[in-house]
Amino acid sequence: MRRAWFATTYLVTGGATAVASAVAIGALAGALGLSLLVVGVALLPPAVRVLRSLARLERRRADRLLGLAAPAEPRVSCASRAAWLRVAAGDPATYRSAVWLTVHAVAGVPLAAGVLLLWLLALGGLVVPLMWWAVPVEAPLTFVVPIRSWAQALLVPPLLGLAALALLRWAVPACAVAYARAARVSFAPSSRSRLERRVTELTATRAGALDAHAAELRRIERDLHDGTQARLVAIAIQLGVAQRQRAADPALADQLVDRARTSVEAALTELRAVVRGIYPPILADRGLPGAVHALAADCPVPLTVQVTPLQRLPAALESAAYFVVAEALTNITRHSRATGGDLRVEHRAGQLVVNVTDDGIGGAQSSTGTGLTGIRRRVAALDGRVELSSPVGGPTVLRVELPCAS
Repeated sequence: MRRAWFATTYLVTGGATAVASAVAIGALAGALGLSLLVVGVALLPPAVRVLRSLARLERRRADRLLGLAAPAEPRVSCASRAAWLRVAAGDPATYRSAVWLTVHAVAGVPLAAGVLLLWLLALGGLVVPLMWWAVPVEAPLTFVVPIRSWAQALLVPPLLGLAALALLRWAVPACAVAYARAARVSFAPSSRSRLERRVTELTATRAGALDAHAAELRRIERDLHDGTQARLVAIAIQLGVAQRQRAADPALADQLVDRARTSVEAALTELRAVVRGIYPPILADRGLPGAVHALAADCPVPLTVQVTPLQRLPAALESAAYFVVAEALTNITRHSRATGGDLRVEHRAGQLVVNVTDDGIGGAQSSTGTGLTGIRRRVAALDGRVELSSPVGGPTVLRVELPCAS
């Protein structure tokens, strides 16, 4: 009967929203009528706002009953009421909302009343025999039909109650689901709205990708300027001094040459690190599985690693997955205080899925860490998804999905 209770709640509360919808539709019709006389033009924006608010409420109620996630809704922001009204009037969702709310205003109250009547019949089937026993025999009792005998009291109400329970158990949930699906279809965004939302998403991800690219270029420039370039300048100075001291003090010249050789080796090491930050050579040599195993081997926290066999993927996709794993393992090492973790990389349904789990203290948040922000930007640039679950006390679970078609 749990489904019956949820369906009952949806339909009964729908009776209240149906009354509000009838009022909103009436107010909108009145504002439209008065706008012909110019008087109701000022009433149109608030009437349309109320209409759209009721539509959002009905969409959320339908999504909650169906167990679906409510889609993000773009907000209409304009400088003036007239501009906002023009935008709302040009949106097909406004007219679909008005049509559905009109249907809901007509059907919502009868559905709510019918469900309440079924519950009354179901409860009455249990209560009427007791009432027949409690009232005097001379006073007939009416329950749908007059009850004049013990036979009627023990037969008619229970049968009606069982029939009402059967309807509540099967018919009412089916009716509620059908009603919610009809509402969801009515409120489904148009192709234009989906296109506008997609353009907004792509604009945001493009900006994030450009910011991440600019930050990466600044990091490379800083590493080359502050590290490798400074070492090369020091080497040039040491070699110059050694050249001048070669005749006067050969031993000092040899020491300076040795220091210069050591500095060259350090500069080469730093240069390799910078190159690995641009595109890890191990990806080209061993592919993503080998690169992931190498990262896990360098992590001081013991990890269980599982990488499904993968064919070679696009370089951008492999690079993004590599840096996601590298950043996640860096966070585990520096912040999680974990004693163990799990790393899984698999190809599933056209997507590359990366799961990183640790048993640390948790509390990781994308808003407070540049590493996680970088992961989100890098993944968003490839139209992927990032899910982070990190309650205080752990465990922390990072799940990244990258579409292979990207």
